[in-house]
Amino acid sequence: MFSLKMRMYVLVALMFSFLYAVVTMISYAMGVVNFGAYFVITIIFMLIQYMLGPKMVEWSMRVRYVKDGEYSQLVSMVRELAHKANIPMPRVAVSQMTVPNAFAYGRWLSDGRVCVTQGILQLLNPDELNAVLAHEISHIKNRDVLTITLLSVIPLVLYRIAFHMFFYGGRSRREGQSTLLFGLAALVMYFITNLIVLYGSRIREYFADQGAVQLGNHPKYLASALYKLVYGSARMSREQLREVEGMKAFFVNDPSRAVGELKELSQIDVDGSGTIDAEELRILRAQVLKLNSADKFFEIFSTHPNMLKRIKRLSTYVAK
Repeated sequence: MFSLKMRMYVLVALMFSFLYAVVTMISYAMGVVNFGAYFVITIIFMLIQYMLGPKMVEWSMRVRYVKDGEYSQLVSMVRELAHKANIPMPRVAVSQMTVPNAFAYGRWLSDGRVCVTQGILQLLNPDELNAVLAHEISHIKNRDVLTITLLSVIPLVLYRIAFHMFFYGGRSRREGQSTLLFGLAALVMYFITNLIVLYGSRIREYFADQGAVQLGNHPKYLASALYKLVYGSARMSREQLREVEGMKAFFVNDPSRAVGELKELSQIDVDGSGTIDAEELRILRAQVLKLNSADKFFEIFSTHPNMLKRIKRLSTYVAK
């Protein structure tokens, strides 16, 4: 826990220090004084997106909030997990999407919302579903939506700086050359900070997995749920996956990577049962993972950790 927390603290400090240094350097060198306006505009846009985010999620995922008397087992699970996590009871919703998954969203702690798709309700058993819901409750408790939103401000600000440099450069030739160089530097830093945001997103997934275990779920249930979600996503058509493309950062796993991940995870399922039990996790814990270069490369550009690495970390929570 300490290690993951420290990574996020360092990451947030690094991002904002990075932004401050870049803006200060460019402003000093170019004598430009209106970067503050661009920063304020970017913050305003981010706030608007942050406030309208839940409505955008509901529209894109065809979300329907659960009414009294509906999905009693699901509501009971969420209520018990919220009590254990010591957070307000989130609103519970169901999406009609067939892609099996779940996600949490909302503006702040008291505005938390947990949604499951019809696909996941048909795929997981109660223990596995409870582990996934605990993962989502942990996202709400850790205020992950706010954290990632704050981190995402930095690439946007750098993009605005690069845009300003390229299209509103210095009047003289010398100023124009300097402006172009600083614009290119800001653009490079924009891509770098985007990668850092993705790294932060992957840390939050590890953090939520750990939170699910701390809320009383055995790691084998979350590991089995992840395995089944990968399997279920791999069976979906391209059209079905395309429907949720814009939402995959919210999901428990990335459905677009399911086919490749399924091949990796099948080697963990030693007995071929379609689930991952405690003994299989113990075996995995003793193994040294060897990911190929392609897996390592694609993970850099992903919002979610490599699934094999993720379940390997879950295996470390199993008592010896």
